Amino acid sequence: MKLASYKNANRDGQLVVVNKSLTQCVLVTDIASTLQQALDNWTQMSPKLESVYQQLNAGTLKDTLSFDSKKCESPLPRAYQWADGSAYVNHVELVRKARGAEIPDSFWSDPLIYQGGSDDFIGPTDNVALPSDQWGIDFEAEVAIVTDDVPMGTSAENSGQHIKLIMLVNDVSLRGLIPGELAKGFGFFQSKPASAFSPVAVTPDELGDKWIDNKVHLPLISEYNHKLFGCPEAGIDMTFDFSQLVAHAAKSRNLGAGTIIGSGTVSNKQGTEYGTSIEEGGVGYSCIAEVRMIETIRDGKPSTEFMKFGDQIKIEMKDEGGNSIFGSIELKIVKAN
Repeated sequence: MKLASYKNANRDGQLVVVNKSLTQCVLVTDIASTLQQALDNWTQMSPKLESVYQQLNAGTLKDTLSFDSKKCESPLPRAYQWADGSAYVNHVELVRKARGAEIPDSFWSDPLIYQGGSDDFIGPTDNVALPSDQWGIDFEAEVAIVTDDVPMGTSAENSGQHIKLIMLVNDVSLRGLIPGELAKGFGFFQSKPASAFSPVAVTPDELGDKWIDNKVHLPLISEYNHKLFGCPEAGIDMTFDFSQLVAHAAKSRNLGAGTIIGSGTVSNKQGTEYGTSIEEGGVGYSCIAEVRMIETIRDGKPSTEFMKFGDQIKIEMKDEGGNSIFGSIELKIVKAN
């Protein structure tokens, strides 16, 4: 099943069911007005939404609309919780290696997660408006999941059943502001502005055999200024799967329905120590920071610039037939008014 939120006067958008090919959609106000409403009552709502989805794909519904991702909010325009992990330890290792630090052994057994801002997500094709492009603007291409209610203390073995939807995310980062914040020992805030999610969220069954062991086994494609930047495989080098991330987040608290948990930047070693760029025949990267880290390790200093006003990023995932699964995140960096 594929779901999206159309923009309307309601800040939480209007829930629509989208067909498999992302060409048609239908309003489902009689079932649920918003995606959060559906998640709050998922056991009752999901069979009804699934029935609409099957009819939509069969072409038996009236009053359908042409699906337009430009009319979409992020599937959850705001959420009760957005927690982003760093499940690809290769990415963390690179970050620390570039500044001459080794990662603690615990990073391989205990996930990293920070709590991000969830009150103001960016639409999947909206502009990223920021006051300055001197703050080290970067994209981070990731996979994210949405849960129903997860009781505190739920084990990793049982957490997978609480994963109800999968999305893509650009976790926008301001790299120039991160060191000062981390030096305070209190985590990210100013360095993590609003994130943007894919137009469509899908249920795990939509991925078929590409959803195995609570991981998505497909390439995550990033095109930076219309040029392929990275296509690492999201199921490779993922040290912690989504069930482990959910269990980690629920260790000491309940997770409410609509909780979003991100994978962190998708990163592959690709059989080498640090990974290889597209130009060098590798699968590339999911953020600019990794390229700069490798340049620092190799050359002593980075040479690739971070994003400037006017730069564009597109993030997408396709099935084996080349069809877009979630629609694409297409963002432009602009100066805030």
